[in-house]
Amino acid sequence: MKTVNLVCYGVRDVEVEFFKKLNKFNYNLTLVTDLMNDTNVEMAKGADAVMVRGNCKATRTNIEKLASYGVKYLLTRTVGFNHIDLQAVKDCGMKAARVPAYSPNAISELALTLGMMLMRNASYTANKTKDKDFTVDASMFSKEIRNCTVGILGTGKIGLTTAKLFKGLGAHVVAYDVFENEAAKIIVDYLPLDEVLAKSDLVSVHVPFFKDQNYKMINDEFLAKMKDQAVLINTSRGELQDNEAILRALETNKLAGFGTDVFENESTFFFKNLKDQALPNETIEKLINMFPRVLVTPHIGSYTDEALTNMVEISYENLYSFLTQGRCDNEVA
Repeated sequence: MKTVNLVCYGVRDVEVEFFKKLNKFNYNLTLVTDLMNDTNVEMAKGADAVMVRGNCKATRTNIEKLASYGVKYLLTRTVGFNHIDLQAVKDCGMKAARVPAYSPNAISELALTLGMMLMRNASYTANKTKDKDFTVDASMFSKEIRNCTVGILGTGKIGLTTAKLFKGLGAHVVAYDVFENEAAKIIVDYLPLDEVLAKSDLVSVHVPFFKDQNYKMINDEFLAKMKDQAVLINTSRGELQDNEAILRALETNKLAGFGTDVFENESTFFFKNLKDQALPNETIEKLINMFPRVLVTPHIGSYTDEALTNMVEISYENLYSFLTQGRCDNEVA
């Protein structure tokens, strides 16, 4: 096989060694730190293939540019592919592929961590002691997780793994899913959604986003059904949550805490240093300012050694399949 030129966008410094050591097909790699945008798309001139990450601008304009540069394959090292204009890919005669799954523990461990930090008021306490105030106050008091009910929304691989982690800590775990998973019934008790919300001290969301079905499903009505002073965690998709409704629930103390790794339109501020600057969205600004009751991480759910290995290896294999067979099991366009 001739040397294949592959440009990979959004490669953080810590990820470079993974891209290199996993390159068993000996692709000629160009690793770009920044996400693909309207300017650096030109770095793909002369490439056979491009690998992107979520929040890369794989718009029609940029895909047409890629095609004009000779790029034939567009790989995304993500499960979701709504950042790619698939019609443009087809119109340009290109092929695209995704990663169907990666380590579910990566997301689940973050959901557990955010949840336990809020349940045990760890961020509040550590924030206080950093100022050398070691007094103990009522805000540090907490339930033990084994005396709590944890609600899991969505029991696919990630949701089920999250359920197992909380179950391992002794929690009573209930769940809701449109499609009940037989394997999950060993771990969770399936209940109607309203019952899960009403009974859970902590609700962790692990459902895929479908624009016409569950856009902003976490809204005023959803939150009103939750148990008073519960904790809400979303490590799934930002489009699932109505930020204004969540802010209202926090301000009225309906919610005790909120942890999220995602926001709708997060690319406008995630992965940027905006210290001492106002965010483009006032509601998100207010939410972040509610720390330590609100914990925000910048979409780092998959930012682990195992998940990265899975994503890069599968992406490399997707390209190899295209090159050698003209098709790929994980093709999306």
